[in-house]
Amino acid sequence: MKRTSLALALGGTLAAAVFTATVAVPAAADWFEKRHDEYGSYRTGAEAKKDRASVPRWLPDDAAKVEYAMKTTGGERALMATLSSPALPAGCTPMPTGADRPAPALTPSWFPKDARDKATARCGLYYTYVDGHTLYAWQDNDDWIKQNKSGSPH
Repeated sequence: MKRTSLALALGGTLAAAVFTATVAVPAAADWFEKRHDEYGSYRTGAEAKKDRASVPRWLPDDAAKVEYAMKTTGGERALMATLSSPALPAGCTPMPTGADRPAPALTPSWFPKDARDKATARCGLYYTYVDGHTLYAWQDNDDWIKQNKSGSPH
């Protein structure tokens, strides 16, 4: 009888250890890594800018279907919006061919995995491109830190 109880106890302990190693630890690690990520969905650019001061002011008010992600611990941002035309927003400037582009630190499910290779312009601190009428943009933390050290608004 004692062997059966010992075997059941060891089996239960082993099952708990396997569960912890395969489910609980990765889930906790994912939560820990993303605990400072915030997301928002907005009908328009105006609504997004009204809700969050960190949404870039260059985003047109009439942009639609705005998706926004940010880290609360730094300057990483990701943005997707539908524009009324395929043109970049006012104030955006083309990037030189071969210019360095950092990889986006935030990659929500709605953000393209290959965005880094597609950036064609800078809109403020954001690296951007337009695919049809859809604008994709991201901000790099290092750029944000440099801008904030200089005392200039981003």
